[in-house]
Amino acid sequence: MKFVQLAKSLKEGLAPVYLVEGEETYFRDHAVESIRAACAISNPMLNDARYEGETLRGDGIAALVRALGTLPFLDQRRLVRVCEFYPTEREWEAYLKPYCADPCPSTVFVIVNSGKKANAAQIARKAGVTVVDCSREDEETLSRWLFGVARKRGLQMDADAAQLMVRYCAQDAARMKLETEKLAYVLGENGRVTRAAVEEYVAKDVEYKIYELTQAASRRNFAQFSQILYDMLGKGSDEHAVLAALTSHFRTLSEIAVSDAPDAEIAKTLGVRPYAVQKNRETVSRLGRARVCSLYEALYSLSSGAKSGLYGKSGALFTAIAEIFFA
Repeated sequence: MKFVQLAKSLKEGLAPVYLVEGEETYFRDHAVESIRAACAISNPMLNDARYEGETLRGDGIAALVRALGTLPFLDQRRLVRVCEFYPTEREWEAYLKPYCADPCPSTVFVIVNSGKKANAAQIARKAGVTVVDCSREDEETLSRWLFGVARKRGLQMDADAAQLMVRYCAQDAARMKLETEKLAYVLGENGRVTRAAVEEYVAKDVEYKIYELTQAASRRNFAQFSQILYDMLGKGSDEHAVLAALTSHFRTLSEIAVSDAPDAEIAKTLGVRPYAVQKNRETVSRLGRARVCSLYEALYSLSSGAKSGLYGKSGALFTAIAEIFFA
């Protein structure tokens, strides 16, 4: 199940074994806390055990399984969690599959992994484990989740404000939660979060600034580009990083320019959404295929030269800007 489905699942009851997995730290932590709250443990020193996966190999896993059979003391349930635990399929078969087939009814076992090494989720599903997917969500799902977070803080949020906030925070759930708390403080109880409020009070992530910068470059809007660049450099962004972002953007445009494949196929290859491919095709059409490809070649040459020491980083960046806007 997705992280956003966990709350509803817990209302229906606790599963005996969970795998909480994904790169979104806030979702993982919140999932574990939600499961822990559902266990209603009042004596954590006795009934909330934590292990580190890197210490569990062979006999260590056997000891973990024995611990899973320990009965709770002064509580109805016992929580056992292990972090960054990536057992092999043989270890699952030998130690954990038998336990999952007949788990201790008073123990809730939670595996918390940031990565997906060794196909842990696939092995876990075979063993009948409840998997909670804490991967980074798309904008639409995060916008819906953000509505719920805002509502709990006594705020009303406009749809376009939620979408903008997701982008400003680079789809980082923890940052969105913190920014929502800030907005609740600024706007007060029953405050309305509008697009204007997000623009005024929510800090833009560097990734979003890079997105704005590359879009301004694509539109050849020098005034907007200069304002964003001045703000970024004034707040510590490195010229190498800015030039690399511009080079990457025009590389994507050039790859789209020379491909006749359908948008969906290109999106899958580049790891972006089909809508992004469509918008980039519009940019290519406006600038011209030859212009896009020559710009990428020029920016790649400047970026490589700056990395090798052939050019100074400031000189390389400003030469790239001249290529984009004035060549």
